[in-house]
Amino acid sequence: MKRVTLILFLVIAISNLVAVTFNITLLNLITKPLLVPALAVYYLVATSGKSYLFLAALFFCWLGDVLLMLQRDEIFFIAGLIAFLTGHVLYIICYRNFRSAGTGLTGTQRIRFSLPIVLAGTGLVTILFPHLGSLQIPVMVYALVITVMAMQALFRYGRTNSKSFTLVFAGAISFMLSDSLLAINKFMQPLPLAGLAIMFTYILAQYLIVEGVVRCEA
Repeated sequence: MKRVTLILFLVIAISNLVAVTFNITLLNLITKPLLVPALAVYYLVATSGKSYLFLAALFFCWLGDVLLMLQRDEIFFIAGLIAFLTGHVLYIICYRNFRSAGTGLTGTQRIRFSLPIVLAGTGLVTILFPHLGSLQIPVMVYALVITVMAMQALFRYGRTNSKSFTLVFAGAISFMLSDSLLAINKFMQPLPLAGLAIMFTYILAQYLIVEGVVRCEA
């Protein structure tokens, strides 16, 4: 059953990427809202100890997907931003829960290893800031939260198994990359194959995070 649900997610993911690449609106409308639910089903099937907090995080990510997909004006974009922000806050809490009491990074190591993440987050906001208009504060808050989310994924090092750490951390970085591409494309200048790049990194991020949590609970 675990393999079947994973294959189902893969089929939905590939179909969505095809829809985005070739601008097939109907296929995108069908597949995009199914991405996160398919991962949630996979998580439920693949684990014995279910985390309702993690499922709530996935729910808010799904809600963000739907709101951004249906956005017709700035209200929908802000609502989608808030939904994803809530999902990231829940991810942060989950990352703190999905780790053991073992020896992790020291204080100095945390500062040194998280510095590139902080620089990436602040650098992007600095570049985008003049182009954000009335969305300056919401986008800055979102950037702060997703940066903290990636840092919390990093801080699991040494306090969970290596597969779980690597998958979740890679997923968090991929999430930052996806949101960065989305922001640059929306607020600064259109990027070539932006839709494909944004959705590929986003789908990869969500899968890696879910798979990492599954490996942690296995």
